[in-house]
Amino acid sequence: MFLEGFKVESPHVRYGAGEIESEYRYDTTEVAPTPEGSWVVRPKSVTYNFKTSTAVPKLGVMLVGWGGNNGTTLTAGVIANKLGISWSTKEKVHKANYFGSLTQASTVRVGSYNGEEVYAPFRSLVPMVNPNDIVFGGWDISSMNLADAMGRAKVLDFDLQKQLRSHMESMVPLPGIFNPDFIAANQGSRANNILKGTKKEQVDHIIKDIREFKEKNKVNKVVVLWTANTERYSDVVVGLNDTMDNLLASLDKNEAEISPSTMYAIACVTEGVPFVNGSPQNTFVPGLIELAIKKNSLIGGDDFKSGQTKMKSVLVDFLVGAGIKPTSIASYNHLGNNDGMNLSAPQVFRSKEISKSGVVDDMVASNNILYNPGEHPDHVIVIKYVPYVGDSKRAMDEYTSEIFMGGKNTIVLHNTCEDSLLAAPIILDLVLLAELSTRIQLKAQSQEKFHSFHPVATILSYLSKAPLVPLGTPVVNALAKQRAMLENILRACVGLAPENNMMLEHK
Repeated sequence: MFLEGFKVESPHVRYGAGEIESEYRYDTTEVAPTPEGSWVVRPKSVTYNFKTSTAVPKLGVMLVGWGGNNGTTLTAGVIANKLGISWSTKEKVHKANYFGSLTQASTVRVGSYNGEEVYAPFRSLVPMVNPNDIVFGGWDISSMNLADAMGRAKVLDFDLQKQLRSHMESMVPLPGIFNPDFIAANQGSRANNILKGTKKEQVDHIIKDIREFKEKNKVNKVVVLWTANTERYSDVVVGLNDTMDNLLASLDKNEAEISPSTMYAIACVTEGVPFVNGSPQNTFVPGLIELAIKKNSLIGGDDFKSGQTKMKSVLVDFLVGAGIKPTSIASYNHLGNNDGMNLSAPQVFRSKEISKSGVVDDMVASNNILYNPGEHPDHVIVIKYVPYVGDSKRAMDEYTSEIFMGGKNTIVLHNTCEDSLLAAPIILDLVLLAELSTRIQLKAQSQEKFHSFHPVATILSYLSKAPLVPLGTPVVNALAKQRAMLENILRACVGLAPENNMMLEHK
């Protein structure tokens, strides 16, 4: 059974004129050693109060790398959905949709009725921005308008592109920050739309761009997301970017080792605008994180979790949870889009390798029956640039595991990932959830005042290969746990218990 929407009736929930208030009992456990050297686990309950503003804003989204494959695909997709466009291919007539979006195309269980499970759209849990109402803008180092950039990307079917051209020809990216030291040399030929000046002047210009975009389009809020080229890792150096003060002083001194992505992040945090990093580089150096915490300005990332890594975070979680021991994971990719060309530079590929490699760490660490302390599966990642395949990335994985009594099990996967068609809905979810999280406040029963979520937005972990978390917070990569976390937080906002799948009423 499916419901388009619902309202919670409970003494612990109040729907007001401008907000939803809920009281939620958070049941968890704490573990402690005893004087005798054993361990005890104690159930623990804490009452939280949530306040969620229902004033859904007119949202502006500014993409860094707007003219790239992801930026043009997302913009085109939203326009197509807004206009209800359909187009023909040799298979059938297609209609615009948001398939691949957690918020727009997935459901949550809300209960049962007459023995039948009842589901509702994920987006119906709390009021969210309608993606059809988003206003897009952004920056790119290429001056190509979005209609031509869409044609260059070769992602969308030609009949659809023809219908979208007139809507996208007038969309031209703002000049972007370009530093050839941080990306592959092969990107230089695209760079004809570049901001000039010192690093501080460029950051100030980005702030000016955000303010002017907001005013021109009469939007209430702006979210900025990096979907530009993967950069090499920045060196984290004491006195340069290790603290907020050192980072800002280095910006004033025009220090070379401040990456373009970090510069965009500084601009956004300074302006109080949420900033999400969709690439694997270490945009959020320690000084930037400190600045975001001081300003209480949302940052999130890193790196879209779309194809091969998403499968890995499901499969390894299943294997380890089933008591099977993965001992070798070999992952190979080849792709032919601009992302693949940029990743052909070794120093840039290293950022992606780091992002992809850590995805199984928490699952391995969860089972000391299978793995000794410090033990880890062999894990190799290869990415090659093959221009012919374009945006249709091929991912091949081999998982070898130890099973019962010395046996071995091998699983081989071949995954053809339409790279930008998988990434675009993830970008959409990231900006919608980033905006939503700025409207949620909470407090524990021991606290006097409501506060926002921590500015390092773990709520976005489900969508990220290498989730950014506050210092001291466990990193969770297992996909099912990440989705449960996100869904259960939104359930708490309307006073619903977490989905535990016990179904005791049927036992």
